Amino acid sequence: MSQTVLVTGGSGFIGSHIILHLLAAGHQVRTTIRNLDSEGNVRAMLKAGGAEPGNRLSFFAARLENDAGWPEAITGCDYVLHVASPLPPNVPKHEDDLIVPAREGTLRVLRASRNAGVKRVVLTSSFAAIGYGHTVRDTPFTETDWTDPDGDDIAPYAKSKTLAERAAWDFLGREGGSLELSVINPVGVFGPVLGPDYSASILLVQRMMDGAMPGAPQLYFGAVDVRDVADLHLRAMTHPAAKGERFLAVAGDFLSMLDIAKILKSRMGASAKRVPTRQLPNWVVRLASLRDPAIKLILPELGKRKNATNEKARRLLAWSPRSNEESLVATAQSLVGLGLLKDSPKKAA
Repeated sequence: MSQTVLVTGGSGFIGSHIILHLLAAGHQVRTTIRNLDSEGNVRAMLKAGGAEPGNRLSFFAARLENDAGWPEAITGCDYVLHVASPLPPNVPKHEDDLIVPAREGTLRVLRASRNAGVKRVVLTSSFAAIGYGHTVRDTPFTETDWTDPDGDDIAPYAKSKTLAERAAWDFLGREGGSLELSVINPVGVFGPVLGPDYSASILLVQRMMDGAMPGAPQLYFGAVDVRDVADLHLRAMTHPAAKGERFLAVAGDFLSMLDIAKILKSRMGASAKRVPTRQLPNWVVRLASLRDPAIKLILPELGKRKNATNEKARRLLAWSPRSNEESLVATAQSLVGLGLLKDSPKKAA
């Protein structure tokens, strides 16, 4: 049955794929963007994904930092998928530059959703709200785990996602009324890029294929395909078992960066000729961090093996994600196809 669904942050990598899935399922879709001038770019991304939504998709201007636009965007919606979250390309000058808009923006969306009689909000959180600030462990992380925002060396992004999700659950218990909440916690999100606006995970693959990395740091993280993240959002939106639950979106066992390099090398032929094939010693990465503040953020994670399980999403929501390899290859193929790599024969508009 067709429903009216709002997707916040429709110009983003995950948001645009969720819109594609909602349109394919026959829903009437609304989306918020920071500036209505971006509507053409979003429609171009959706066209690249095979959709021409016409008037089945409408746009609203709204920002996480203030109340304007949210009541108008949400009134009349059955469901809200809150995907938008601040993620600047560079290290923020102060952690509150990330934390405040993430937390307050989430509360704005929840408040407006409750007031408008929305049935359920699905919040896009992150593995960053689950797997950081812990001692090294052999057991995989699950939805019962939480990042300690006051722990040592917690990056501003992880802190922002943790505090925003905590605030969402607190709001629901305190003043949510009849509003329902489900939360999706993705690991690194890969898969087909629809345009030049994509996630930090995609940037990693792009940098590897462009030869911008002399080697692979000893980092371990999970991977999941953006199409499967979108599918999980839709399942959590309507499934009775998703009410009041959080779900890890992870395809399989965590990978090292060297694992990713090997997959790209084996599957992408000449376009992967610059992908590094050696692992960087930790001391080299620490030395590089003296010149690059962004590298400093990964130092606490060097050499830390982690894992997480998708058992809950499979069991409760019958979710079945693609393999890590399929997702990474789709990422690389789309970067090649859009001309987003160095020396590409074609450049994205």
